[in-house]
Amino acid sequence: MDRLIYTAFTAMNSAMDRQRTVANNLANASTPGFRGEIFAVKAATVRDGSPEARAMARGNVRGADMTAGRVTSTGQPMDIAVNGKALIAYQAPDGGEIYSRRGDLKVALSGLLENGERLPVMGQNGPITVPAGFDISIAADGTVLGGDPAAPNAPAEPLGRIKLASADGSVLVKGIDSFLKVPGGGVLPADPTAQVTTGALEQSNVETADTLVAMIEAQRAFEQRVKIISTASELDEAGSRLMAMR
Repeated sequence: MDRLIYTAFTAMNSAMDRQRTVANNLANASTPGFRGEIFAVKAATVRDGSPEARAMARGNVRGADMTAGRVTSTGQPMDIAVNGKALIAYQAPDGGEIYSRRGDLKVALSGLLENGERLPVMGQNGPITVPAGFDISIAADGTVLGGDPAAPNAPAEPLGRIKLASADGSVLVKGIDSFLKVPGGGVLPADPTAQVTTGALEQSNVETADTLVAMIEAQRAFEQRVKIISTASELDEAGSRLMAMR
């Protein structure tokens, strides 16, 4: 009987983890460039080389849905939407590289080019810095151009090129911060052919209606496991009463 209870209990944990994943997807349904998390449950019947007497269910985020989101025009010259499959490289808080399709860029007070989550945009030689007061524009190949207001007739000068990375043939994982990264702290190579559309943003690829349905399913799955444990408890009590009558 304890095996039945244990199996239902581990399934409850997986249902809770799935609910958290679905909730995170739903919370980011309006986040530009967000990639929905893919949750999967794996049955674990062997542990440390030995068969498990009690079946376990291990649920984890196994990856990200890389389906492209809808591109909408914003009219903001520093908003960019990446064409194709390339990813924008950002500097992580720990100094490494992380990747996203979020392209709502702006210049911080420090002069760093950042996105809406205040992560520095990576160039070919590190984070891109913009001189104070310059008029900024972004070319189709990701080159950041700056115009000096003191020389209005001079052509805009390149300040750096946004690193648009290629994930072809590389393994990516999605962290709890919702960003994609290379396992072990590796970096993706730049894609010199990648292009961007300025004045536009790629929206989240999360479908709200489907996500709400998934949330209801996760809740019902949890309730079903609770009923199984309750039934197991009733069967155990009935068995104890039968034993007492002997």
